Amino acid sequence: MKLFGVWVVLAFAFAQLVTAFLDFNETELSFLESLEYGASKINYNPLMVGLTLIHTAGAKGAVCLDGTLPGYHWHRGYGSGANSWLIQLEGGGWCNSIRTCVYRKKTRRGSSTYMEKQIPFTGILSEKAEENPDFFNWNRIKLRYCDGASFTGDSENKAAQLQFRGQRIWLAAMEDLMSKGMRYANQALLSGCSAGGLAAILHCDEFRNLFPRTTRVKCLADAGLFLDTVDVSGGRTLRSMYSGVVGLQGVQHNLPRICTNHLDPTSCFFPQNLISNIQTPLFILNAAYDSWQIQSSIAPPSADPHGYWHDCRLNHAKCSPSQIRFLQGFRTQMLNAIKGFAMSRRNGLFINSCFAHCQSERQDTWFADDSPEIRNKPIAIAVGDWYFDRAGVKSIDCPYPCDKTCHNLVFR
Repeated sequence: MKLFGVWVVLAFAFAQLVTAFLDFNETELSFLESLEYGASKINYNPLMVGLTLIHTAGAKGAVCLDGTLPGYHWHRGYGSGANSWLIQLEGGGWCNSIRTCVYRKKTRRGSSTYMEKQIPFTGILSEKAEENPDFFNWNRIKLRYCDGASFTGDSENKAAQLQFRGQRIWLAAMEDLMSKGMRYANQALLSGCSAGGLAAILHCDEFRNLFPRTTRVKCLADAGLFLDTVDVSGGRTLRSMYSGVVGLQGVQHNLPRICTNHLDPTSCFFPQNLISNIQTPLFILNAAYDSWQIQSSIAPPSADPHGYWHDCRLNHAKCSPSQIRFLQGFRTQMLNAIKGFAMSRRNGLFINSCFAHCQSERQDTWFADDSPEIRNKPIAIAVGDWYFDRAGVKSIDCPYPCDKTCHNLVFR
């Protein structure tokens, strides 16, 4: 009986571990949640912006996973920024199975019912010139993410009552904003972080095509350079997850033809196979040791059953020399993935050697007295210099541990 009891406990513990991994890995309802809306230490009183539901979306079938209306937060531009528009696509992982999507539809990542009615606008969304020198008085919009496939799916699962309508949400939101004045924009920037950074890459040329050629249109992908890389067990955790997302949500129909003509749809969900063919100027902002990719793609618990990577995954200072070598190899893969992209004069780069994720939305990493820099230039200034053609920006950091300006993430 004792032995049976031990087996029951072990089986339960294993089930809990698997569930925790899947829910973390596919929905990012863990450390990224606290990062995304955590008010920065230098902005105790951030601007709070209310949620607007897109009432025209329902008739177009442009709905969240649970069938509720999608929405965005909009702070109007004024003065010199009255006709300038910045669209920030929210991030928050993906769901790649019926089970994880059903779980997700009961959260703010799958239903507007659970979305905050107000969210803080910090970093690139801040309304203060001293916190956001180039975009503070623009129309700034945060488009909420409630589809689970980086705004690209278009299918449904009636049995599970799931709507996979990311592409329709994207189109309905753009149509709504165009009718509210975005059609008159003289300059526009499509940005996004994490799964939203991937979405900014996937939709970049579509965004450009909304406007006349005379409009300055560019795109910014923050922490969206997810690599098709081998994990610590030799498997491909992220490719496996992306395969589920693409297959389940009908993503393949909305991927760029220039990619799907010669690669499988899952490969065309990876930015490294897309960025060189994007016609619109694109800026890639990424940490060379992306915290989310370390935790969920390179060394997830499923690829590390004995926990050798447990401490390193949570805190880079606890990585062994061989683990650091493995992570340096990941950085090398990232630099190889952007080689062709970097050759174009119109594109921009800021790859810093930090253990971080999503650096444009947080005030402390976007623009502050001690924010991260490469060659004495913080991220906000680098992005602004590139956007306004004040300077070409191709900033790549020396490898860890040389950068002393990083705001490295450490998890408990």
